[in-house]
Formats: sequence, structure tokens, C-alpha cells
Amino acid sequence: MNRLKKYTLIALLTGGFTACESVLEPKPVDLLVDALVLNEVADVEPARLGAYSALRSIASPMVIAGDFSADYIQHNGTFTDYQELGTKQLTAANGAVAALWGALYRTIYVTNFVLERLPSITSLPSSTSKQVTAEMRFLRGFSNFIGTYTYGDIPLVTTTDQNANRNVPRTARATVLASVLQDYQAALTDLPERSTNSAFASKNTVRAALARYYLYAKNWTQAEQFASQVINSGVYSLEADYETIIQKDFTRESILEVGYSLTDDPGTSNFGLNNLFVGRREVIPSNPLVPQLISAESGTRSGTISFDPQQLRGSDNGWTVRKYGTGTADNNNIVIFRLAEMYLIRAEARAQQNKLSGATSAAADINVLRNRAGAPIIGTLTQADMLRVIEQERVYELAFEGHRWYDLVRTGRAQTVMTALYPNWNSRFELWPIPQGELQRNPALKNAQNPGY
Repeated sequence: MNRLKKYTLIALLTGGFTACESVLEPKPVDLLVDALVLNEVADVEPARLGAYSALRSIASPMVIAGDFSADYIQHNGTFTDYQELGTKQLTAANGAVAALWGALYRTIYVTNFVLERLPSITSLPSSTSKQVTAEMRFLRGFSNFIGTYTYGDIPLVTTTDQNANRNVPRTARATVLASVLQDYQAALTDLPERSTNSAFASKNTVRAALARYYLYAKNWTQAEQFASQVINSGVYSLEADYETIIQKDFTRESILEVGYSLTDDPGTSNFGLNNLFVGRREVIPSNPLVPQLISAESGTRSGTISFDPQQLRGSDNGWTVRKYGTGTADNNNIVIFRLAEMYLIRAEARAQQNKLSGATSAAADINVLRNRAGAPIIGTLTQADMLRVIEQERVYELAFEGHRWYDLVRTGRAQTVMTALYPNWNSRFELWPIPQGELQRNPALKNAQNPGY
């Protein structure tokens, strides 16, 4: 590959349709240019790994969107980005808003690159071609899923043509979600039943993604069905001790997680979770959240946070999130899907279908998690009470894994929960703004900002 072509490809990856490199934090994992050359069979595996590397840059800002936008954190530092998230005064110039957008479209670009070029490698075994194609479809679908539930209507990018991608309008969420479903269904057909480890997609990864997809779509029967397929697969099992979820990477219940090494760990960047929670203490668990997580109902899941009286001063309440370590620790990965979420999805889907008690009920699923946590089990509840229990159980089980804001919005609970805590909360915060830089770079996005920003 000549030098000019290398530089052109670098420009496509770091610029073009996506946000500029200077506003992407954490800086996306460097993709070797040669990893995105698809001229022969030997190029396929590096290109495949390049797509997974692109996925890694999504994880940290996705957790920030899911948990910092809601009621889990309060600002404790000096960064304007987190002050905006803590005070619920988010702007289109926020760095985290740009970081997630850029990471999503970087991943979409790389997957489109592989999908476009893979068919030209005619000497590639059919089984390999099908699997890599399926992985790209899954990664692209997941990126679009997160994108549309974060920003609303988003540009649906299906090519690597730079000129075309500079002028792509917003696409209706229903259309984006239809493309997500198509990608997931295609991926499910050709992915292996099991992957080498949970850093790579398998059929169960897609089933987990479909369970979440249908939960958000309020298709309760399908959500229950796909969650059950993952639970009943026998591939995963709940860790006996919740502390393992906090302290270890690649646990027995991990379905998909993004792994990091010492050289690409995001923990010390401006958007790195360990740096934000521990190093700088830029954000801390919110005062309303702390008593929930340390309650008897939470059980051993109280270990998600810890208290240090030495930190107790000024506005600092002394509490710290423990789920994300540094590059030298064994807990610096970020989990995308794990088995406990499947129990929670199935519980909610069953509750919505009035399956409230018995062996195949919402109560049974919740009690599986409560037994693991040493928390009090639940008995027969009304549907309304069961749904509130499930909402709270998601707080205990999934705190700081990037779900809360998406949960409150999809269930229509955001306004009720957030206005009780933040007088300035406005319904416009149910979507993140389109990044200011994208409005300036893409003519098709002019005057297309989300309402209220």
C-alpha cells in the first residue's frame, strides 16, 4: 500500500463524516492502517480485529451517557463536561457528546469498509467470509442501536464514500431500528454458537442484543424469548459472589465485553472511567443513589461503591465507584452484555405479560439475582409493584454499567424521577444533542438539532 493511500485511509478513519480526532476522548484505539487493507486472505483477520478495536472506543462514553445523564452521579471536579452532566445543563459542545458520536461512526465506518471489500477476496473460505460478515453486521447494528437511542434520528451511513458521508441527513429512528434488526438477524444466521471468549460476538451475543432490542421496542414476547435462549444456552452462569463482577474481567456471566491492554486502556483519559471515578474523582455516586446501593435490598451489590472517610470534605460525600480499575488491574474491561441483564430483561417482559408468580415468572427471575446477592426474596406482587421492583433491581444489579438513563427514557419514567431530584430537568434531556461539530461539518444537519439545544 503506497504512502498516499495510507494517509488517505487515516484521514477517512479520523475525519470525514466522524468527529475530528481532537474531540474524540478517549482517543480511539489506534487502528493500524494495514489492518484495514483487504486485498488478500492474510488481511482479513487484522481487519476483523480493527472493527473490534473500533468498538472499544464506544464503551466508555456509552456508560457516561447511560449513567451520568441520569441520577447516578454528582459533579465533584473541575471539568465542564461533567459539570454539565451533573447539573443537567448539557450542551451540544460537550466533549462526551462528541466522543460517543465519533466512536459510533468510527465503528460504522470500519464495518462498512470490511463489508464492502470482503466479497472481493474470492480465495477466502466461505465459512470465514460468512462469520466475518456476520460480525460486521452485528457491530454496525449495535452502533446504530446505541446511536438512535442516544441522539434520536441519526444519519444512517451504509458506505465508505467520503463525499457521500459528508452530507448525510438524519434518518427516522424507525428506519434506523429496522436496519439494526436486519443487521442482527443476518448476524445471527452465520455467527458461531460459541466464540473463543466474550470479547468476540457469537450467536448468544446477538440473542442478548435482540433481547434488549425487543425490550426497548416493548415487544415482550420476543424479549422474553431471546433472553430465555441466552439463559438456557448453558454457556453462561451467574458468578456465586457479586464481588467477582466488580473485581474481575471476563467472568462466567460475561456475554460481550470490551477488553483493554496496558497500551490502550482508557482509564487515564479525560473520558476514562477509572480516572473519572477514582483518579480525579471528577464524578462521585450521587447522594440519592448511595442509600439505595447500600440498602439490605441491594445485598452484596453494595460493593459497587465504597466509602473512604479521608475523601469526606466539602461537596465530596466520600463514596467511590469500584467497578473500573486501571490497566494493571483485572477489572478494567467494560461489559456490554452479561447474564444478569438477561434475567432482568426476562423479568420485565414477563411482568408486562402478567406472569407475576410461579416457576416461569418475573418473581422467579428477580429472586435468582436476589439469592446471589443475599438480598430478601420477593413474593407475589401486583403488576405495577413488580415493575417498580424490577426498575429498582436494575439499579442494584447494573449500576454504572450504562443502563439507567436509557431505562428511564424507554419506560417513560424520566420526567417523574428526574424532576424530583433536579428542578431544572427538562424533557429535552431525554435525548443527547447532536454534537456541535457535526452540525458545522455536515450541511445536511444544518438546523437539524434536537429540540431545546
